[in-house]
Amino acid sequence: MPVRLVYFAWVRERVGKTEELLDAPEDVATVADLVRWLKTRGEEYEHAFETDAVRAAVDHAHAPPDAPIRGAREIAFFPPMTGG
Repeated sequence: MPVRLVYFAWVRERVGKTEELLDAPEDVATVADLVRWLKTRGEEYEHAFETDAVRAAVDHAHAPPDAPIRGAREIAFFPPMTGG
């Protein structure tokens, strides 16, 4: 089942797109697995995810790297945010 990936701020700039609809391989079960797989899709993804600072949200809830993604409708990636 395809999942909508959404990219924000410099992650979007590096990937070169705002969002995309993808079918990840069966062995991609967590946020970390997804990031590893995305890095294999090209130089722009390698550049976007070269740091562990990128954060994720699964269906609008912040998610750690080991969060499962099965059944997710949307996964968003964004840089760390600061408050003030």
